[in-house]
Amino acid sequence: MKKIGILGGTFNPPHVGHLLMANEAMHALGLDEVRFMPNAVPPHKEVAYMPSDAQRIAMLQALIKQEPKFCIEQYELQRGGTSYTVDTMTALTQREPESRFYFIIGGDSVSTLHTWVRIEELVKLVTFVGIMRPGYVATSPYAVHMLDTPQLDVSSTLLRERLLQAYTVNYLLPQAVEHYIRKEGLYGAT
Repeated sequence: MKKIGILGGTFNPPHVGHLLMANEAMHALGLDEVRFMPNAVPPHKEVAYMPSDAQRIAMLQALIKQEPKFCIEQYELQRGGTSYTVDTMTALTQREPESRFYFIIGGDSVSTLHTWVRIEELVKLVTFVGIMRPGYVATSPYAVHMLDTPQLDVSSTLLRERLLQAYTVNYLLPQAVEHYIRKEGLYGAT
């Protein structure tokens, strides 16, 4: 049975914290691959500025190009509309019945699992994998395989703010992602 990690999010922009989460889960659980899955419309957050789907895919491609076991899952973008994880994972498990899915989430999301749409169904479809995040207490009534990993306090919000203020993002974004953002003029960057 193939073991597949899924790391979902807006990836607005994708950054080294996403790479760290995916890499730690891949090695700790012996995953065959980790798929980065951008949301079409995220149900848990309002986003003031969102690059186009093509731009987010291009940033993700730049992010993951060094790791052959990382790839992009475009199911939610192709489906469109609000991205409810339970609907997506139902479709993916039907499409790939010989695979076992591990849904990777940050420690900040662990405590909010009870708010996810149809969570009782979802926990039967995937194994949740939690990655600790500085400043968050990760507790949940649902089974979450917590990984003790190095912690990096970086967020897409922080990066958008730094790019807008023309402040350094060195070492928080791979150079290829930063180059793409500046070339496209995303987040007010030049």
